[in-house]
Amino acid sequence: MYKYLLVPVTGAESDGPVFATALMVARIMPAHLAFLHVRLDVGATLTAIASSDTGGGLGYAEMLGTLEQEAAARQKKAELAFRDFCESERIMVTADPSAGLPSADWRTETGDEPYWLAEHGRAADLIVVGRPHDGEAVAMDVLEAALLGTGRPVLIAPAHARRELSRVVVIAWKDRAEAARAVAAAQPFLRLASKVIIMSVSEDAASDEPSRERLRRALSWQNPAVSVQCVKPNGRPPVEALLAAAHAVNADVLVMGGYGHSRTREIIFGGFTRRILSHADLPVLMAH
Repeated sequence: MYKYLLVPVTGAESDGPVFATALMVARIMPAHLAFLHVRLDVGATLTAIASSDTGGGLGYAEMLGTLEQEAAARQKKAELAFRDFCESERIMVTADPSAGLPSADWRTETGDEPYWLAEHGRAADLIVVGRPHDGEAVAMDVLEAALLGTGRPVLIAPAHARRELSRVVVIAWKDRAEAARAVAAAQPFLRLASKVIIMSVSEDAASDEPSRERLRRALSWQNPAVSVQCVKPNGRPPVEALLAAAHAVNADVLVMGGYGHSRTREIIFGGFTRRILSHADLPVLMAH
């Protein structure tokens, strides 16, 4: 089971679905939630601005004061959101493992958010993060740090968190190591599921059939409610076909590997993966 979940807190409105998704997991496991806020390192930021000569004439002292105020305001907003969330959901705030679950505590670091997420993430059973949005390079950097820098599974929250669970888990299956790692990381969800459906998208139903059946037989030793489904695109993009099939069975979690073709960022965030993250209305579990 996942017993220790890391939850990054940015102080933005987008934290809400991340908090709710993390709590959903914490209640069914049950688990502890470690909320982490990384405060901007103003000195390092100013050094970077000065080296790139993009200060636009604004004085150092004035810029320092502005950035410090913004960092303090964001930290205050983040911590207030944490406190309000724990109070409204009646979550005990404690760092004592014997105090009962679910519980939560608060951590603050100063510096580079991807760096600190990776540092804390390596100690977690699961990391719950938000979705990157168009134009948000930092969010993608955070997601990359969670996947590439920790060796831990990452649960990517949808834009709107669910409140009720069907306990249905869908595995987006390809006969590849990436998918196998994601399945291994999802074992706690698979054991608790009322239904596990292994899905693959293919025009040729026979192409993945042997590997799907091998996986079904193996997983049935942990949960007998495992079935397979070949999803035919019928002219639709594979992403749309997969998500429509997952929606039709009322899935709570989509388990998938990250697929790409190059040896850089695309090895994790290939086109298929990016479209899933953009369009999926359910949590997506990935591992690297």
